[in-house]
Amino acid sequence: MWAGFQSLTIQRDGVTLFARQGGPSDSGRPPLLLLHGHPQTMAMWHRVAPVLAQTRRVVLMDLRGYGDSARPPAGEASAAYAKREMALDATALMQSLGHERFAVLAHDRGARVAHRLALDHPQAVTRLMLLDIAPTLAMYEGTTEAFARAYWHWFFLIQPAPLPERLIEADPLAYLRDGMGRRGGAFFAPEAWAAYERCIARPGTAAAICGDYRASAGIDLDHDRADRDAGRRVTQPLRVLWGAQGVVGRCFEPLTLWQAAAVNVSGRAVSSGHYLAEEAPEVVLAEAAAFFDKDE
Repeated sequence: MWAGFQSLTIQRDGVTLFARQGGPSDSGRPPLLLLHGHPQTMAMWHRVAPVLAQTRRVVLMDLRGYGDSARPPAGEASAAYAKREMALDATALMQSLGHERFAVLAHDRGARVAHRLALDHPQAVTRLMLLDIAPTLAMYEGTTEAFARAYWHWFFLIQPAPLPERLIEADPLAYLRDGMGRRGGAFFAPEAWAAYERCIARPGTAAAICGDYRASAGIDLDHDRADRDAGRRVTQPLRVLWGAQGVVGRCFEPLTLWQAAAVNVSGRAVSSGHYLAEEAPEVVLAEAAAFFDKDE
């Protein structure tokens, strides 16, 4: 999947982060950071990243707790998995590669990290495209029965330890299949699915995933409320896409919710389910070319 991409690791505060980079370093275009979702890895970008790397430097990172990055203990209030902490991972990675300013394309959990990244580090992020999410605070405050039934994992993973960890560790591949498979899955490439299976079974993954979601239902909401109370919004150009057949599009009005959280936002529904980069890569690529080339 990664011909032409270089593998690398960095350390931030004792946490090892795995990344890849590819594409020309002297294209004159801002580098592009790609962030994946749950319970996936950077492998979700395998149909998108090589094409993007034909014209610009592309950097992919496995979020802490996922893929081949480390799984640190969650700590008090799961603060190690706060999106603010994960955003610091992203800036550390990009700065280590010499990229002080960059654009971001992100999906699912990675898109929540990207949202925090844009708010906390506006000097670093030029523009961002987020796939199939609405703002975390808005989704929790707007939870309905239909959403809770469809996104059951949001409420399962935040239960007190060690209940969800024990159940996931009993059969991690079943968790992966049941969580992703019920949304469809014929579009997953075998090599990508093999990466998801390998990494979900790594020791510490269950605790890390739970830490991620507990942070989103706790410390991340505290940060989001503080921003809302202070009137802080995303100021960079923001493009949002969501699956017309996905839960987010059925249960929320993503563009309206993002308009409340960002100054300069546009977006639309795509004929897809949740996994846009794997279900509709040609649409994501066309949208990315039109949106990110505006930096030039």
